[in-house]
Amino acid sequence: MSRKPELSFWQIWNMCFGFLGIQFGFALQNANVSRIFQTLGADVDQIPILWIAAPLTGLIVQPIIGYCSDRTWNRFGRRRPYFFAGAVLATLALLAMPNAPSLWIAAGLLWIMDASFNISMEPFRAFVGDQLPPRQRPLGYAMQSVFIGVGAVVASFLPYLLTQWGVANTAPAGEVPHSVKYAFYAGAVVLLGAMLWTILSTREYPPEQLESFEERRVDEAPMPVVGAWKIGALLLLFGIVLLGLIDHYALAKELYLLAGGLVVFGALFAWLAFGRGGGMLRQIMSDLYGMPAPMRRLNWVQFFSWFAMFAMWINTTQAVAETFYGSSDPTSVAYNEGANWAGVLMGTYNGVGIFAAIAIPLLVRAMGLRWSHLVNLSLGGIGLLSFLVIRDPHWLIASMVGVGFAWASILSLPYAMLSDNLPAAKMGIYMGIFNFFIVIPQLLAASVLGVLLKLFFHNQPVYALGLGGASLLIAGLCTLRVHEPAAEPVPANA
Repeated sequence: MSRKPELSFWQIWNMCFGFLGIQFGFALQNANVSRIFQTLGADVDQIPILWIAAPLTGLIVQPIIGYCSDRTWNRFGRRRPYFFAGAVLATLALLAMPNAPSLWIAAGLLWIMDASFNISMEPFRAFVGDQLPPRQRPLGYAMQSVFIGVGAVVASFLPYLLTQWGVANTAPAGEVPHSVKYAFYAGAVVLLGAMLWTILSTREYPPEQLESFEERRVDEAPMPVVGAWKIGALLLLFGIVLLGLIDHYALAKELYLLAGGLVVFGALFAWLAFGRGGGMLRQIMSDLYGMPAPMRRLNWVQFFSWFAMFAMWINTTQAVAETFYGSSDPTSVAYNEGANWAGVLMGTYNGVGIFAAIAIPLLVRAMGLRWSHLVNLSLGGIGLLSFLVIRDPHWLIASMVGVGFAWASILSLPYAMLSDNLPAAKMGIYMGIFNFFIVIPQLLAASVLGVLLKLFFHNQPVYALGLGGASLLIAGLCTLRVHEPAAEPVPANA
């Protein structure tokens, strides 16, 4: 057996460059899709449920792509065919989204666009594990974080910059402003170009060569699935009770999504315990049930972290426009000024994330992975909570500095804590399953945030950001339950 060779800085640069394009598209989606929905007639309390396409697509697509890419090898490679397919589909969706003629078509395009992003993005996390030895993986994830930050900064600022350059920032009712349209067109070009750069400039190890590399072996013994019926029964019970409560008390229809998800997963776990046969679905459910213990603890960290981020993404535009600029009318000058400033805030936290990604390894060296993640998530939680007390929108820049540190940490440190505890042959599927706990809290947020705002906060979206801040603080505390992987010894000649 041989040791996996280390790659040069520029080789790592090339293999991560495609993430710039993916995040460029994601940032345009996150900063502008709520604006497009409102332009096409959506009410504030409808926004979360319209966003349901994004997390639901990720829940379905990511483990399937992970499973398939683990088993793919052809003349184009193992992960790269998925990079290319997702990039082409995402490019087409970016071109179509700002030209959607109606709200339901825009919601469908969001579904297609997010599925396309996931087809390309999910294999990227496994790509780092495939290509780099354990000692270089933190550098690979940090490099991805830098490209995520650069792509998101430019994309988030783009409508604002186009407006400064004279592009129209308002449009008649039911039409998307040219500043947003041209930003999406630019995003399509950047995404496809960056992905092609990575596809054409990198190579992949064949499966047999990957198996020949000498790395620390992770126990791949399958966990008996007989006990899965207990989880299944519990989820089924909660789901059925919730369905009954929704029907009896005429609760918000968005909650049917949450109840339906509980019933579906309960049935799948019961089938896993008592069913027979094989196939992709059984393998995914078996690996979900038998995931490594460090991954189980990290799931709670991911859950509360991504609930907070999704609450911020889908509510910042409305919160800034309504709370700080005094308008909820998407045809008004004040609303569109607020929407542009929300884009600047999105760009700010991503810009801070670039520098935070560089600084975080130094913080880890001083404090360790767990305490570093706790500090960064706490900064983000305080930043989002400060939206409730700040009155001048320009001071929100300071709030987003804390969010930027949290974001850079979310994108890197959980993977650094996890990657050394995954078997190489299942890197893709476990990365896909890990993303369940990115997607599930987003589904929860899409199901309940609109209901919570309507029932308790008079439909004021700024309070969704406050809930997100509290969630980040909880995520930080959950980090303390996670045991850090042992440091890999540095070779004497390194």
